[in-house]
Amino acid sequence: MKYGLVLEGGAMRGMFTAGVTDVLMENGIKFDGAAGVSAGAVFGCNYKSWQPGRSIRYNTRFAQDKRYCSVRSLINSGNLYNAEFCYHVVPKELDVFDFETYEKSPMTFYIVCTDVETGRPVYFNCHKMDDRGLEWMRGSASLPFVSKIVEVDGRKLLDGGISDSIPLRFMEKNGYDKNIVVLTRPRDYKKSPAKMKGLMRTALKKYPELVRAIEKRPAMYNSQLEYIRNSEKEGRALVIAPDEPLPMKRVEHDPDKLREAYRLGRIAAKEKLQEIKAFLDIK
Repeated sequence: MKYGLVLEGGAMRGMFTAGVTDVLMENGIKFDGAAGVSAGAVFGCNYKSWQPGRSIRYNTRFAQDKRYCSVRSLINSGNLYNAEFCYHVVPKELDVFDFETYEKSPMTFYIVCTDVETGRPVYFNCHKMDDRGLEWMRGSASLPFVSKIVEVDGRKLLDGGISDSIPLRFMEKNGYDKNIVVLTRPRDYKKSPAKMKGLMRTALKKYPELVRAIEKRPAMYNSQLEYIRNSEKEGRALVIAPDEPLPMKRVEHDPDKLREAYRLGRIAAKEKLQEIKAFLDIK
């Protein structure tokens, strides 16, 4: 029996996920593997490095720092979230990521990206969080229009949520029998059709398959939610999700709102802790 963890994205809604995963780590709960999408990858990698508290710590510290996320960064570098500061300065100097523990951990960690030339998901098994791994991480969390395309290993990458927002099927196909799924939207959320299609088609005309993937995303996402509900009914998945929409914007600079989303994640995990242990056959 293999146990997996599936982490949806959602930019700073990922603070809810960080609250959930910190409670799980604090209770010594380990998984055979995890798949993270966008913020789910960026914050979820701290599970493999076993660093509870790190995600909320550095995000509240730098939430209002223009080097971290700002229009100035977008104008100067082409990235709303500054690539050098977020993916190199912070983890290597200012809030150090435990690269050694990450590499030694037996937990498999998949980073989900979208290949802009095919519009299809790519799943990178990140054994080592070196500069290559950090670039795959950046690709997973790079949103269209506010991020440059990330080129690594001969691929052009953007946000993994475009093509596989909640990769439960992927985990099941790779032998994970039971999966904890952490969502950043309420269970009854339904994604609406994409807006500004004309602008999107013009801006991304070099990548027609990416445009198709973005246009199909609402239907894909809603189908995934239905699949997850069925998996849960059949005992293959256990879902942790906020009861109400999180009180924050997708890009959030208010540290108090980040702390509130994190707090709600902790509450949700604690309320389900015994159910989680039973689901994972933890005595």
